[in-house]
Amino acid sequence: MFLKNTDVVIIMCIMYSPVVRVSLNFLPYIQPRQNQENTMADANAAVAVVTVSLVLLGLLSGLSLSWALLPVAVVVLIFVLASGLKGRDELAHLNVCVLVLGDIGRSPRMQYHALSLSRHGYNVTLIGFLGTKPHQDIIEDDRIDILPISELKGLTVGPKIFRYASKVIFQTFQLFYVLMKIEDQGYILMQNPPGLPAIAVTWVASRFRGTQFIIDWHNYGYTIMALTHGQNHFIVKIAKWYEKLFGCFSDHNLCVTNAMREDLRKNWNIEATTLYDKPPPIFRETPLKLQHELFIRMGSTYLPFRPSPDVTKEYMELTAFTERTQTGAVTRSSGRPALLISSTSWTEDEDFSILLQALEEYEKFVEAGDKLPSLVCVITGKGPQKEYYKKLIDSKELQHIKICTPWLEAEDYPVLLGSADLGVCLHKSSSGLDLPMKVVDMFGCCLPVCAIHFQCLHELVKHEENGLIFKDSKELSEQFKLLFADFPSDQGKLGIFRKNLRESGQCRWDENWDQNVLPLIKEHCD
Repeated sequence: MFLKNTDVVIIMCIMYSPVVRVSLNFLPYIQPRQNQENTMADANAAVAVVTVSLVLLGLLSGLSLSWALLPVAVVVLIFVLASGLKGRDELAHLNVCVLVLGDIGRSPRMQYHALSLSRHGYNVTLIGFLGTKPHQDIIEDDRIDILPISELKGLTVGPKIFRYASKVIFQTFQLFYVLMKIEDQGYILMQNPPGLPAIAVTWVASRFRGTQFIIDWHNYGYTIMALTHGQNHFIVKIAKWYEKLFGCFSDHNLCVTNAMREDLRKNWNIEATTLYDKPPPIFRETPLKLQHELFIRMGSTYLPFRPSPDVTKEYMELTAFTERTQTGAVTRSSGRPALLISSTSWTEDEDFSILLQALEEYEKFVEAGDKLPSLVCVITGKGPQKEYYKKLIDSKELQHIKICTPWLEAEDYPVLLGSADLGVCLHKSSSGLDLPMKVVDMFGCCLPVCAIHFQCLHELVKHEENGLIFKDSKELSEQFKLLFADFPSDQGKLGIFRKNLRESGQCRWDENWDQNVLPLIKEHCD
């Protein structure tokens, strides 16, 4: 359904009518740098670039030139009202805003940033959506304030491009207002993706307020969009242009791999510091007693964690994997199944049909007489494709494999990882330049991994050292057969990989952050 010109005019008027009143609220919060001339020069540049971008967005939405120029008046008005800048808080360098235009609870790296900053005495304002409960350490930290923002949806009428454009515009004003309203900050540390409109808005706000702007590049947003629309879609091309243009305006940059650092330098003219994802201390091998307690809790909801109906032992507390006597001693159950775990956001960059096909092949190995254990396969996470795969899983008739798809609290997830026998990763980077954090967490728990191949995976997974790399379901099923051939003995390949992980002396998040990010923060503060 396409809007008439009169409809567009009315909607645009509704969208922009509150701007004058909102802009008046900005005045008490806008702060300059000590050098006001530099601040105003940066602000002028910000206004010019963002205004041009908004005009182009309006034209692409089907507006006439006169109405597409409306953002010019809006932004100029805000800029004029911002001309009365006041003095900056002397303690602003001790404040850091950590920003993610997404669910805070599902953004572990940004939560780790916040905790590291707090550990070094910085006051943190953590901005994002409150869809999933953040980690308890975040909630209990007195130095970390969570500032939730709404996940705006945009208009529900008109062409799809217009609805998307309205969402971006709504988010632009919401985010700009929030960033101008919070107290003075020394830094704004922003996750990308998602970066539309966050990169441009954060840059403008940082220029007005004299704040250092850091982008933490987890991936490229346009490559994720390309999974749905295709690389040649004009929306994807605009997203790439936007990301490349505004990404260059940040003061500092972090990224997750050396491959991404090189790509940013070579193709984007951006210098970045590689900050590999590393596991925090909560990811470690789980003591047997804690494993048993988790399995008891999981068994109250999920059948695969309960003991087989054929197994009865008097005066003992049983799970599918462990048993506890009256004295409190916990041991592993004889003939227990192997615990296979994978975590996912259930998005297009992970094809779980590969895992399901590999499990079906494994079932055939068992039925053919191979001495292999039964499997309990746990797939954790939330996401748009979860219901599709749950229906697919329910349609399978597997006798030796049980599959469940729980959502775990942040505190239970590392305990389950530390209890598992093998991890599986189906993450295929949309850019080929980022690494799956789930594997980082698994390695923190000394859990060997089977991971699907992509461009820079070798920076994390060392084939035949800490895990195996596969390309398709057939290869994955053969790896299952190889690794579980000696189960539950620790003398086979699975045991060797775990031993290698224990002896690797892998760096943890705190140490890694202190080496790569803290000097950057202190350099500015000094």
